[in-house]
Amino acid sequence: MKPITKLSELVQFVKKTGKIKKIVVACGEDPNTIDALHKAASEGIVKTILIGNAENILKVIEKENVPNHLFEIINIYDEKQAVDKAVKMVRCGEADILMKGLINTDKFLKSVLDKDKGLLIPKAVMSYVCAIELPEYHKLLFISDTAVIPFPNIEQKKAMINYAVNMAKRFGINRPKVALISASEKVSSDVPNTVDYAILCKMVDRGQITDCIIDGPLDVFLACDPKSLEIKGVDTPVKGDADVLIFPTLEACNAFYKGLMLFAKGELAGLIQGTIKPVVVMSRSESALSKYYCIALSCLMAD
Repeated sequence: MKPITKLSELVQFVKKTGKIKKIVVACGEDPNTIDALHKAASEGIVKTILIGNAENILKVIEKENVPNHLFEIINIYDEKQAVDKAVKMVRCGEADILMKGLINTDKFLKSVLDKDKGLLIPKAVMSYVCAIELPEYHKLLFISDTAVIPFPNIEQKKAMINYAVNMAKRFGINRPKVALISASEKVSSDVPNTVDYAILCKMVDRGQITDCIIDGPLDVFLACDPKSLEIKGVDTPVKGDADVLIFPTLEACNAFYKGLMLFAKGELAGLIQGTIKPVVVMSRSESALSKYYCIALSCLMAD
């Protein structure tokens, strides 16, 4: 498989599989979500079920001039009941993918994380990985964790790496290069995350983490700019050509990706990790295009 280097290529790859996935959206009442689903349905990659206030849904569909025959609508006014219904449909195999609509993320994830009725794999770490397309980078960049774990411990960092590597491999990257991001390339007890990074690199040597090349701590320049290696006199197997960036905290990763979206004209596709089926969780302010790419990614990962 030729590596997918752009999100538009992801869509084309999913289309070529000919597999149509069923996606259920909890509180699917906002224009960006409906526009993204309309585009995905028109491309023939999904069939869509919208759960929520049917009156509001139909108003948005009419306002956006979207054909309503593309959607199955289940009328449930109460937000919690709508999410619970959507989660149940995915858990029972009536749908392949769960997506968040116009609802607070905390309320949405509460149902996803329910120990008895939710979608989290038992004892799994829940995390978030996204692929970002940037005009100034020659391929997609996978980053974690932008949304779930505030201060990941070493076991959670290991899970983040494994999730990101698994996703990158689905894009045809056989041995992803993973950069463990910090402020510099030096290990210091004053910066505890750098000590974790040294241990994670040793885990690769001992086969506890596989199918990837890892180095860290590295700053973003050493991770993604080959010229910086010569300037700084640093040798790293990542070679300034990272596929994956793992960040030390949610704050650092979230600020990094939002800066790229706002100032660098990035687009993304991301998913919750650690669930039995793909779960699409995006900010209500994300563009319809990014939501569309997230839907395509969920179809890729649902196989």
